[in-house]
Amino acid sequence: MNSLGGKVAVVSGASKGMGRHFVAAMVNAGMRVACLARPSSELTSLAAEHGEAVLVLPCDVTSPDAVNAAVSATVAHFGRLDIVIANAAIFHPFAFAEGDDAIIRNHIDVNILGVAWLVRAAIPHLRETKGQIIAISSESVRMPFPMLALYAATKASVETLCNGLREELRSDDIRVTILRSGSVRGGSGGNSWSDETKAAFFKKIVETGHASMSGDAAMPESMAKALLATIGLPPDISVDLIEVRAARVGVPEGAKATMDQSG
Repeated sequence: MNSLGGKVAVVSGASKGMGRHFVAAMVNAGMRVACLARPSSELTSLAAEHGEAVLVLPCDVTSPDAVNAAVSATVAHFGRLDIVIANAAIFHPFAFAEGDDAIIRNHIDVNILGVAWLVRAAIPHLRETKGQIIAISSESVRMPFPMLALYAATKASVETLCNGLREELRSDDIRVTILRSGSVRGGSGGNSWSDETKAAFFKKIVETGHASMSGDAAMPESMAKALLATIGLPPDISVDLIEVRAARVGVPEGAKATMDQSG
């Protein structure tokens, strides 16, 4: 395994959920990390938690100008950029026929364009360090969940982008990896869902069997270990796709309630 000490990473969606655990794991491995997310108390608290090992950069990834500025600030502050973790994403269940313009556009702006802006801004700096791009995808690409069809489509788009960029950037010694994640505990994505949305979604995934497919959610610390293992590989090999899913049988908490009611 390569030593990660001293390497510099950018993590989008760094303030909550898996992104926050990615930051902690990389800092513990001796890395320095630029943390990108929309302004919030959670983002600000990363500086208090990790000190000079992190650079907190409020950033809306849907704005190419904001992303360009954040990447430039990272290199100006730390002197280099080795790794990009394109993690920022939203997922919000909705019946597609009833999806309004805003929710559809928001998925595309954050989940696809947010990745595109970040990767584009980082490539010139990654050429200098022979760096890595890791895009966080979802098991939904392989088994799209009902009411998350657009979310799955955006993640499939990111995977296609990565597959093309891998060949485009190979001559620059930039490695491109897709980390396809299964269900993970402690995510913040569902915090904005209404009770009505949660009930409809969990009822639907119990009905279709997707609740059982996802299994008992994995720990975010475990997913962070998978990330570190991937970026720590020797530079003469590249992982094109790593799919890390929950190993244990189970269903999401909301689905359990639905199953109990129907039982």
